[in-house]
Amino acid sequence: MSTVVAQSLHVFGLRSHVSNNVFFFDEQIIIFPSGNHCVKYNVDQKWQKFIPGSDKSQGMLALAISPNRRYLAISETVQDKPVITIYELSAIPCRKRKILNNFDFPVQKFICIAFSPDSKYLLTQTSPPESNLVYWLWEKQKVMAIVRIDTQNNAVYQVSFNPQDNTQICVTGNGMFKLLRFAEGTLKQTNFQRGEPQNYLAHTWVSDDKIIAGTDTGRLFLFESGDQRWETSIVVKEPTSETKNLGMIQESESLIEFPAASSPVPSYEQVMMTSSHSQLSLPQVFAIAAYSKGFACSAGPGRVLLFEKMEDKEFYRESREIRIPVDPQSNDPSQSDKQDVLCMCFSPSEETLIASTSKSQLYSVTMSLTEISKGEPAHFEYLMYPLHSASITGLDTCIRKPLIATCSIDRSVRIWNYESNSLELFKEYQEEAYTISLHPSGHYIVVGFADKLRIMNLLIDDIRSFKEYSVRGCKECSFSNGGHLFAAVNGNVIHIFSTTSLENISNLKGHTGKIRSVAWNTDDSKLISCGTDGAVYEWSLSTGKRETECVLKSCSYNCVTISPDGKIIFAVGSDQTLKEIADSSVIREMSAFDVIYTAIVISHSGRMMFVGTSLGTIRAMKYPLPLQKEFNEYQAHAGPVTKMSLTFDDQFLLSVAEDGCLFTWKVFDKDGRGIKREREVGFAEEVLVTKTDMEEKAQVMLELKTRVEELKMENEYQLRLKDMNYSEKIKELTDKFLQEMESLKTKNQVLKTEKEKQDVLHRECMDDLLDKQSRELQDLECCNNQKLLLEYEKYQELQLKSQRMQEEYEKQLRDNDETKSQALEELTEFYEAKLQEKTTLLEEAQEDVRQQLREFEETKKQIEEDEDREIQDIKTKYEKKLRDEKEANLRLKGETGIMRKKFSSLQKEIEERTNDIELLKGEQVKLQGVIKSLEKDIMGLKREIQERDETIQDKEKRIYDLKKKNQELEKFKFVLDYKIKELKKQIEPRENEIKVMKEQIQEMEAELERFHKQNTQLELNIIELWQKLRATDQEMRRERQKERDLEALVRRFKTDLHNCVAYIQEPRQLKEKVRALFEKYVQRADMVEIAGLNSDLQQEYARQREHLERNLATLKKKVVKESELHRTDYVRIMQENVSLIKEINELRRELKFTRSQVYDLEASLKLTKKIQPEVSETVSTEDLPSVPPTMRLNVQEETGRIIEMQRLEIQRLRDQIQEQEQVPGFHPLAGVQLPSLSVEADSKAQTK
Repeated sequence: MSTVVAQSLHVFGLRSHVSNNVFFFDEQIIIFPSGNHCVKYNVDQKWQKFIPGSDKSQGMLALAISPNRRYLAISETVQDKPVITIYELSAIPCRKRKILNNFDFPVQKFICIAFSPDSKYLLTQTSPPESNLVYWLWEKQKVMAIVRIDTQNNAVYQVSFNPQDNTQICVTGNGMFKLLRFAEGTLKQTNFQRGEPQNYLAHTWVSDDKIIAGTDTGRLFLFESGDQRWETSIVVKEPTSETKNLGMIQESESLIEFPAASSPVPSYEQVMMTSSHSQLSLPQVFAIAAYSKGFACSAGPGRVLLFEKMEDKEFYRESREIRIPVDPQSNDPSQSDKQDVLCMCFSPSEETLIASTSKSQLYSVTMSLTEISKGEPAHFEYLMYPLHSASITGLDTCIRKPLIATCSIDRSVRIWNYESNSLELFKEYQEEAYTISLHPSGHYIVVGFADKLRIMNLLIDDIRSFKEYSVRGCKECSFSNGGHLFAAVNGNVIHIFSTTSLENISNLKGHTGKIRSVAWNTDDSKLISCGTDGAVYEWSLSTGKRETECVLKSCSYNCVTISPDGKIIFAVGSDQTLKEIADSSVIREMSAFDVIYTAIVISHSGRMMFVGTSLGTIRAMKYPLPLQKEFNEYQAHAGPVTKMSLTFDDQFLLSVAEDGCLFTWKVFDKDGRGIKREREVGFAEEVLVTKTDMEEKAQVMLELKTRVEELKMENEYQLRLKDMNYSEKIKELTDKFLQEMESLKTKNQVLKTEKEKQDVLHRECMDDLLDKQSRELQDLECCNNQKLLLEYEKYQELQLKSQRMQEEYEKQLRDNDETKSQALEELTEFYEAKLQEKTTLLEEAQEDVRQQLREFEETKKQIEEDEDREIQDIKTKYEKKLRDEKEANLRLKGETGIMRKKFSSLQKEIEERTNDIELLKGEQVKLQGVIKSLEKDIMGLKREIQERDETIQDKEKRIYDLKKKNQELEKFKFVLDYKIKELKKQIEPRENEIKVMKEQIQEMEAELERFHKQNTQLELNIIELWQKLRATDQEMRRERQKERDLEALVRRFKTDLHNCVAYIQEPRQLKEKVRALFEKYVQRADMVEIAGLNSDLQQEYARQREHLERNLATLKKKVVKESELHRTDYVRIMQENVSLIKEINELRRELKFTRSQVYDLEASLKLTKKIQPEVSETVSTEDLPSVPPTMRLNVQEETGRIIEMQRLEIQRLRDQIQEQEQVPGFHPLAGVQLPSLSVEADSKAQTK
C-alpha cells in the first residue's frame, strides 16, 4: 500500500434524493448523506464524523435508523448489485454490524427500508417490476417473509412499522395504501381499499392504530385500523405582502437540471412530471412527521403546516404555518422558496424541526418560536449554510487566504473557508457557471458563464463584477501562480489575459477539439493544455508557440498537470491510464485498473499525487509512481469527480464532483518525505470594500446618529410627560386612599362599640348558664345517692344467696365423686373382658387378611398380564387409524390451500373487473360532461374574443403607465435593499462577539474536561498510594513481629547462657549444657532463618527487582572483595587450627607422662582404691593432682570432636561463599553462621 494517506475532514453538500435523508441521532447530532458517506454533524459544536459507504459503491438509495438509535441501515448499489449494510452507531468509530447481500429472490435495488420498534427486524421494499416487500430478522440474515406488493409497476414511496407492534406494517405508493400483518411466516393484507385510488406520497403513524397519509393533490387522510376516519385538503394561501412586492418581478421558470436521482428520485421526478401539467396549483405532501401534539406535513413548495389534535374530537386542525424564507442573494428571489420539502424529522425533545428540500438544502426551525408567532407564518433558517444543488463544475483555492471558490450549474458561485468550515460568500446568477479561478491573493475571481467571462471582486459582503469579456461558454480558466496572468478557454482556443491591464495578450491556437484542462508551470513561463482531440501541448508564453506536443487520437484527455520542476507532464483520459509525458513522448503509462481517471493533482513538494475517478473515489499515491498497484483508494463522492486541488502548503486536498458535494481532506506522507511548509506569514485578514460603500455607510451612520439623538430627545420629552401624568395620578390616588382610611377608621370605631355590647351580653348569658348547671348538678347528686343505697342493699342480699348456693354445690360434688369412682371400677372390669375378646378376634382377622392379600396379588398379576395384551392390541389399532387420519388431513390441507388461492385470485379478478367497470362508467360520464362543457366554452370564447379586442387598447395604455410606475418602484427597491444591507452589516459585530463568546465557552468546556480527567487520574494515584501504604504497613508489622521474636529468642538465649555459666566449675555439665545450647539455638535457628530468609528474599526480590538490577554490578564487586576477606579469615582459622593441633599433641605427651607418674605413685603407696573415693569428694572443693588427668581425658575426646566440627563448618562456609558468588542477595547468611564459631572458640578457651 501507498504511504500517502488522506483523511476526510469536512464535507459541504447533501444528497437530497436519498430516501429518509435526514434524522436525529441525539439532541445535538444529526445524520445525513453526503457524497458516498453518511455524515454525523453536531449542530452546536459544528464538527463532522463520517460513516463511509461500501467499497465500489455506486451511491446510497435509502437510509433508516433504529428506534433505539443504535443501528443505521444503508441501501446501496455495489457493482450493479443491491446491498444493505447495517452499522453500529454506538461504537466509536462506527463499525459494520451486518451486510445483507445474498438474496434468494429477484431484486434490482432497495428503495425503502425501516426498522421494527424493538430494532430486531428490518423491512425492505424493492423497486418495480418486482416490488417485493421483505421482512428480515437482520442479525441472523434470515428472511422471515416476502410478499409482492404491486403487480402493475406502480411506484412504492414508503414502508413503515407500527411503532408499538413488530407485526403490523404500512405500505403506501401510487394507488395503494396497504396494511399488512406478519403471522405464521407470511405477510397478509388486513385492509381493503375503498373509494378512488389516490397517489399516496407519504404517511406516518400518529398512534397505535392511526395513520396519517398525504397525496399528490394536497389531501390528508386519517386511517384507523385501515378505515378512513377523516379527510382534509390543504388550501394554497395567497402570498403575503412581501412576496407580492417581489412578485412584481416577472417570474421565470428554472432551467436547472438536477443530477440523476437514485432512490426516491424517480418517484419524486415522476410525481413532478405528472403533476406539472394537470395540477399546478395543488400542493403535494412529500413528507409527514409525527410529534406528541400532532403532525407536520409539507404543503407545496417552500411550505410546511403543523396540525394539532382537537381536544374534543379525534380529528386534527391546522395550527400554524412554516415557510422557507426568500433568499436575498438569489438572482430571482421569488424562486428561492420554490423548493419541495422531501424529508422532515423532529429532535428527541421535539424542540427542533429539520427539513431537507429538493434543492439539497437543510433547514431548521425551533418549535418554541413557531408557538410565539401564531398570527404570522414562521420561517425556516439554514441549518448550516446554503449548499450547491447541482453538479459542481469549478474549483480553486488561493495562497493568502484559507478560501475555496466553487461554481455550479445551479447558477451559483460560492466562497468557502476551509479553516473555519463555513461559507464566506455566495451569489446566484441568471446563467450557468462552468469554471472558476481564484487569484492567489484571494481578492479576485474569474468565472466562465454561458454567455460571458467575468472578473469579479470579492467584497466584504458581495461578489461584484468589474470586467466582462465576450468569451461564450468558457469551460476552463486559470490564474497563473504569480497572479499576473490568467488563461481562459473558448472552444479550442486559449486566451491569455493580463490581470493588471485586463487586456488580451495572446491567443494560443492549435487544438482541433475542445480543450478540457490547462495548467501553469511554477515560474508561469509555460502553459500546458489537453483536450478531447487527444493532444497535450506545452506552450511558451514568451513566443506564443508550442514547444512540445504529444498527440494520441484514441484518447480523450480529461485533466493535465505538471511536476514542480516543470520537466514531466501528467495526463489522464478516457483510455484508463495515467501518462507521464516528457519531451513530446509518453515515457510511461500506469493502468487505472478498469476505471477512468477524471482529475489529477500533484503536490508542490512533488512527493504526493492524487487522482479522481469516474466512480467518485480518490486514489492517493506516492511519486515516483510505483510499478504495481500501490495506492490508497478512498470512498468520496457518489458521482464522477470533476475537479481536485491542493492547498499551497500541501496540507489539504479539495475535491468536487457531479453529486454537488465539496470534500476537504487532510493529506500527509507517512515516510515524511514531503516538505512540510510552515507558514512564515499567517493568512491575510484584509477584505475589499468600495469607496461608495464606505461613504454610504458613513452617511448612514451619521443619519442614524442624528436619528438616535432625535429619539433621545423624544424619549426624554415623553418621559417628562409621563412623569407629570404619573404624579397627578399619584396625588389622586393618595387623596382617595386618605378618604378611604378615614371611612375605615369610623367603621372600626362603630365595630368596637358593637363588640363591647356583645361582650356584656355574653357575660350575662354565661352567668345564667353557670347557675343552671350548679342546680342541675345538686339534683343529680341527690338522685344518685338514693340509687346507690338501694343497689347496696340488693348486693348484700345476693351475696347471702351465693354463699348458700356454694355450700349446696360442694355437697353435690362430693356425692358425684363417690358415684364416679364406683362407676369407673365397674366400667374397667367390663371393658377389660371386652378387650380380651377383641384381641382374639383381631388375630383371627389378621390371618384372614394375609390369606386375602395372597389371593389378591395372584389375581392382580393375572389381570395386569391380560391388560398389557389388550393395551398393545388397542395401541396398534389406533396407530393405524392415526396414520390414516394424518394422511387424509394433509391431502385436505393441500386441497384447501389450492382452493384458497383459486378463491383469492378469483376474488381479485372480480374486484379488478368491477373497478374497471366503475372507472369506465366514470370516464364515460366525465367525457359526456366534458363535451357539453366544451360546447359551452366555444360559445363563451367567441363572445370573449369580441370583448377582448375592445379591451386590448385600454390595457396597452395601462401597461405604459404601469411601466413608469415599475421604474419608480425599482428605484425605491434599490434604496431599500441598500438600507437592508447596511443594517445587516451593523448586526455582524454582535454576531462576531457571540461567536467569540461561544469559542470561549467551548474552551472552558475543554478545560473542564481536562480537569475532570486530572481529577480521575489523581483519584487513581491516591488509591494506588493507599494500597502501597497498606502493603508497607503490613510489611512493617511483619518486621516488628520478627523483631519481637528475635528479642524473645535473645532473652531466652541469655537466660540459658546465664544458667550455663552456673556450671562453669563443672566441665561435663558445662559441656552438655553448651552442646544443648548449640543444638537448641544454632542448628534450629539455621533452619528457621534459612526458610524464613528464602521466603523473605522471594518477596524482597519481587518488590525490589528493579533496584537490584541497577545495583547488580556493584554487588558483584562487593562479593569479590568480601570473598577475598573471607579467604584471609579462612587462612587465619587454618593457622589457629594448626596451632591447636600442636597444643593437643603436647597435651597428649604430658598426659602419658602424668599417667606414668600416677601409676608409679600408686604402686609405691598402694592406696589407689582408698584414694579414689576421697578424690571424688574433694574434687568439688580443692584442685588435686588427680583432677587434671580426668580433665585431660575429656579434653582429648573434645579436641577430636571440635576438629571434625570445624572441618564441617569450614566446608559449609566454602559452600556458602560459592552460593554468594552466584547469587549476590545471600550475603547476610555468612554473618548469621559466624557466631557459632565464636561460641566454640569460647568453650575451647574455657576448657583450656
